Amino acid sequence: MRIGISVCSSYYKIPDARTGAQHMVERAAAANAAGLDTLFVGDHHATQNAYFQNVPMLGRMLAEWRERPAGALFLLPLWNPVLLAEQIGTLSAIAPGRFILQCALGGMEAQSRALGVDFSRRVGMFETALDIMRALWRGETVRESRYWNIEDASISPVPAEAVEVWIGAQATPAVRRAARMGEGWLASPSLTLPQAAQAAAEYRQSCAEFGRAPTATAIRKDICLAPVSQDARAAVEKVVQRGYRGMDADALVIGSVDEAVAHFGALEDMGYTDVIVRNISQEQSTALATIECLAEVRRQLQRAS
Repeated sequence: MRIGISVCSSYYKIPDARTGAQHMVERAAAANAAGLDTLFVGDHHATQNAYFQNVPMLGRMLAEWRERPAGALFLLPLWNPVLLAEQIGTLSAIAPGRFILQCALGGMEAQSRALGVDFSRRVGMFETALDIMRALWRGETVRESRYWNIEDASISPVPAEAVEVWIGAQATPAVRRAARMGEGWLASPSLTLPQAAQAAAEYRQSCAEFGRAPTATAIRKDICLAPVSQDARAAVEKVVQRGYRGMDADALVIGSVDEAVAHFGALEDMGYTDVIVRNISQEQSTALATIECLAEVRRQLQRAS
């Protein structure tokens, strides 16, 4: 079981933007010190709250990271695929390790409207964008007229090694798309353990139908950990009571190292290869303490495997 982190880019109460950005850098450094396996950052646009954009933030955070894999989530219909292929080519040159592209459709219509994208066309745009980027990374010249009117595009630099694509998906058609088009799948953090087991089985069945052998079966998990379980629960009690991200509380991982080991171990038994964590708490000291606890979680899981 590999443990990675998606460093939260959204800050609701910060004294200034520089503080929020510095918090992200500090969390990346803490994840590196904890020996976590992967580093990611998310993707949103035209937000009301402060949201730090993934390409420049990942570029800065890579200075705190070693040779382990890193990447970012991109909502593909919101990006010009030539521009994004170039950005990833550059990030791949900065990163000493393998680059992982996490990607998804994006379910917020307001974001699409803000960026001038037809929300109803997002499935076709997603699939076409991924095909275009892969062709560009192979060094090919691309033309496309349905969505972007691209003429004779090529890019440089191309990634030094193949970009691994994980597709975020929850609904059945999206899970099948992930099996058909991706090297890996990224399951929703809103899944409880029984739901995660059912989703993993559905994904495996889809992979078998398409004759695909995935490199990663990953799931995001929102967490808060402390040496004493009650301390972790107290730290996020109010935000959970307010209905954190609209999730079932049973989908969250809140408590001690041993509780996290049990939850992640259950996911490993279901066939998940990667857990990508996000901090529930925006309080920096709580977030850093959670990341520090993950070092012991990772050690215990490795001993058990």
